[in-house]
Amino acid sequence: MKLKHITVAIALATSLQACSLIPHYDRPDAPVPQAWPKGQAYAPGNVKPGQGVPGWQGFYQDPALRQLIDLSLKNNRDLRVAALNVQAYRAQYRIQRADLFPTVGIDSTTSRQRLPADLRTSGKAGIDSQYGLDVGISTYELDVFGRIRSLEHQALENYLATEEAQRSVQIGLISDVASAYFTWRTDQQLLKVTQDTLDSYSKSLGLITASNQAGTSSALDVRQAATLVDSARTQMFLYTRQVAQDANALQLLLGAGLPDGLASDAPLNDSGLADIPAGLPAQLLQQRPDIRQAEHALLAANANIGAARAAFFPSISLTAGAGTASSQLSGLFKGGSGDWSFAPEISLPIFNGGRLRASLNYSKLQKDIQVANYEKAIQTGFREVSDGLAALGTYQGQLQSQRDLVQSDQEYFDMAKQRYDEGVDNYLTLLDAQRQLLTARQELLTDHLQQLDSKVQLYKALGGGWQQPEKVAKSKS
Repeated sequence: MKLKHITVAIALATSLQACSLIPHYDRPDAPVPQAWPKGQAYAPGNVKPGQGVPGWQGFYQDPALRQLIDLSLKNNRDLRVAALNVQAYRAQYRIQRADLFPTVGIDSTTSRQRLPADLRTSGKAGIDSQYGLDVGISTYELDVFGRIRSLEHQALENYLATEEAQRSVQIGLISDVASAYFTWRTDQQLLKVTQDTLDSYSKSLGLITASNQAGTSSALDVRQAATLVDSARTQMFLYTRQVAQDANALQLLLGAGLPDGLASDAPLNDSGLADIPAGLPAQLLQQRPDIRQAEHALLAANANIGAARAAFFPSISLTAGAGTASSQLSGLFKGGSGDWSFAPEISLPIFNGGRLRASLNYSKLQKDIQVANYEKAIQTGFREVSDGLAALGTYQGQLQSQRDLVQSDQEYFDMAKQRYDEGVDNYLTLLDAQRQLLTARQELLTDHLQQLDSKVQLYKALGGGWQQPEKVAKSKS
């Protein structure tokens, strides 16, 4: 068989891969309502046509936070592992795809052997030499029933699912950095409030101690003032520890040290996050990488059914080769030195103890599991977005009410202090006013942190934080 015959055989073999036993795929219906919930907790919709979720650079508008997110995307180890997993699954896909094509190789052989006279046809002892050069196909399976094509499709879907997993890690990382940053800044503010309050309590304690020594205040007033100082000092150490631990958590997310000049006890600005309009379409759930990952896993399970079905049919493999052989190296390319071999093989399963049937049933069950996982991912996403929309519609009113409470407690404290200085009320009333004011100020900062975090989580739930990549072609290799 000449080399051109081998080429024709390769072309014929690859052209026989046409049949596919993969079941037709219909995307399962989303087991959630077609629109977000409505009610007292939800703001009315005000979405403009074509409006969607911005990229993270457009949503996070605080320059310091953007700097931290950039650092985390470059240095975070979890994100690095996710990227390496994508490369690993891409390599596995390429390995599986290579089975669609025959393996063609060139083999060169040389042998020299001395034989005694009684083993040689010439009747004389001597040395026999043999040289050979062959081009051939080694055990290539013709994918007539689509088994290898199904496995290739499964590997591709697994690879695409891993890409979506990487995007999920990136979105989660961005939101974690934002939440950690806001927590760190809030604890800094709480520490400052506590330190300012401790200074105020310490001054009051000094004045009351002096008054007690002058006989104008009681020892009980001194002990009550000392109680406030001790309580504020305890909280100061608590927030000092939390600020340090917040910085450590933030550095872990960044995978690097904190840049200089970030620490600040200034109030957080609401303009650091862009607005998320209420009334966005529920179809935005399809932007979530975890839902797309679940669907790719479902498609992979669907493709595996095709491979399990194909196992019931005959397997056809081909081994062929053509080349030249001679007893002299110089005679390899002379006329009459050609040799060839052709060894097709057909294997038909007859009895296997039910293994193939069980394998097919297992593949179908795996698909059912992935359908449930896909539907659960949609339900989880719908719940997370609904919770975020409820927070978006109520936190502003809660914060305003808390600001009003702080203002009322401040006025109460001012009046109680004035009445105490004038001798109208005892120190217990002033003590109560001081405690209420500190608690209200701390709760206002905590509520503001929760509002910012709920906005971050809503943005994450809507699939924000990832710039949509170019679609991966099915023929990627």
